[in-house]
Formats: sequence, structure tokens, C-alpha cells
Amino acid sequence: MKTFKEFSGKMAFITGGSSGIGLACAELLAARGADVAVFARGREQLDKALAKIELHRVTQIQRFLAVGLDVSRREQVETVLNKAVADLGAPDILINSAGVSFPQRFEDIPYAKFDEIVHINLHGTWNTISILLPHMKKHGGYIVNVSSVAGYIGVYGLSAYSASKFAVMGFSEALRSELKRVNISVSVLCPPDVDTPMLERSNKIKPEETKAISSSASLMKPIDVARDVVTGMGRGQFLILPGSGTRYTYIMKRLFPGLVQSIMDGQIKKAAQR
Repeated sequence: MKTFKEFSGKMAFITGGSSGIGLACAELLAARGADVAVFARGREQLDKALAKIELHRVTQIQRFLAVGLDVSRREQVETVLNKAVADLGAPDILINSAGVSFPQRFEDIPYAKFDEIVHINLHGTWNTISILLPHMKKHGGYIVNVSSVAGYIGVYGLSAYSASKFAVMGFSEALRSELKRVNISVSVLCPPDVDTPMLERSNKIKPEETKAISSSASLMKPIDVARDVVTGMGRGQFLILPGSGTRYTYIMKRLFPGLVQSIMDGQIKKAAQR
């Protein structure tokens, strides 16, 4: 299994790299000497992200690039990523961090919003890997797919988001088995709530029951999650669970699923009564 403990001279492609976990990973890898290309929607945000990444430069030969990309659009992914490979070379590291959420009760989620969530969170991950895999197979590499705690626990108000993130978990597990033979390691990251623009937007529309469940978990900083990603890559961990609370929750869900559900049911009931 391929692991990375030294990142100097490595090329990292990061989707969703203009903010949140993706940007924090980009900054940390840049500080470790890696070349970094970030991809996201929104030119203005990308330009700001690139300026932040540049601040972490440790050598003058490092290369940084910020490119507009909607990972849900297959043809655009093919065009943009193939050009990036032609310009920069194949990535040693691919971090799929692009993602969206829309926390609402199932009956209040329009089909178009569900479709968007699945296309960005799941299809987007599939798209980037399928385009870059032929290039990465030539020398091996590392893929990190971002799922969520909601990728192994179905949470009230997150039916669309959980559906997409559970799918990323299963996809990553199957991919891990297949890509060992070509010296490409696969990890899946399952963060709890992280202080990101996506969470800020989500908090404005969350049902009270969802807020009650998430309030019992600690809020992590993107840089702390990024550090766990780098550590996990160094160890070749498949499942990267940032924070002690996340690891405890995962163990409890595996060993005592009924108890976890009972606790959440109690939180939901109290929130509904309020």
C-alpha cells in the first residue's frame, strides 16, 4: 500500500479547494512542499484561495494553480482535468472535497436539490477519479474521498446528504480493493461538523431536530481535519475519523447501533417538544 509521509515535490489535485477542508488541505500540503492545484466553482473565491495557498510556499519551484470546475458536469471534468495533467503532470494525490448539503426534512427537499446533491457529492467523486485514474496508474498515488459522519449514521434532516455520503463510503471501499494492484491507496474521510462556509449556510435552514443532534458533537476547524488527513495518508489508513468524538461515535454505531439510535430519538423528541 502506497503511503505519503514526505510531500515535497508531490502534485496534489484538490476539488472543492477554494474553501473549508479542501482549502485547509491545500494550505497544509503547500507548507509541506507539495505542488497544489485546486478546483472549484466560483472564480472570485478561487482567486482568494490561491492567494492563501501562495502564502504557504516553502520553495520557489513549487507550482500552484486554481481552476474553475463543476465536478458534476462530466464533459467539463474531462476537459479541465486532462488539461491540468497536460500542464502539470499526473497528480500523486487526489482529494475529492467538493460537496454540498441541504438539511431539510425529506418531504421538504425538492427533487432538483436531491439531484444536485447526489451529482456533486457522488457523481463528482466518480467523475474526477475516472478521468484521472488512467494517468495515476502509471506511477501510483493516493486518493482521499470526503464522506462524513452522516456517511455512516443516517441523521434526521440529512436524508439527501446521507444518501450521497453513504454512497461515497461504499464506493471508496470497493475502489480501495480494486486499486491496490496498481499501487494507488484509497482513504475515506468522515469528519463531524466542521467550521466551513457550507456549515454556515446549512445552519441557517436546519430543522430544530437536526440542530439538536449536531449540538452534541464538537465543532472542528478545517486545519485540524487537514492534519488528520495528512496523518492518515502517512499511515495508509482507509477510514480517517477526525477527532476523538468522531472515533467514539463510529465505534458506538458499529457495536451498539440501537443505543445510538435511541439517543438520537431522545434528542429529536426533545427538540420537537420545544
